[in-house]
Amino acid sequence: MNFTEIFKYRLVSFDSMNTQINLRISDELLDNAREYAKKHGFGNVQDLIKESLREKVFEEPDITKEEIQLVKRFIEASKKKNLYSTEEELFKRLRKKQ
Repeated sequence: MNFTEIFKYRLVSFDSMNTQINLRISDELLDNAREYAKKHGFGNVQDLIKESLREKVFEEPDITKEEIQLVKRFIEASKKKNLYSTEEELFKRLRKKQ
């Protein structure tokens, strides 16, 4: 069975064994990380840390933060103009245009 998850910048496969590590950080940093993760759509702090490491270790992201912001603004504008009823419908329409 092949499991994958889409993170902000790249498709990551989970079909191999992962190594667990322990990380000590200050309570203040953890609180700020939790707030950042929640505000920016990460499932939890662990996902934020993994994605942050990927950004530092691997090549340039496939999509920039600015492009992500543009997509968010496009979705918000489309929603305001009632161009779609659900996010699923929006992506379905966008895929048809390709």
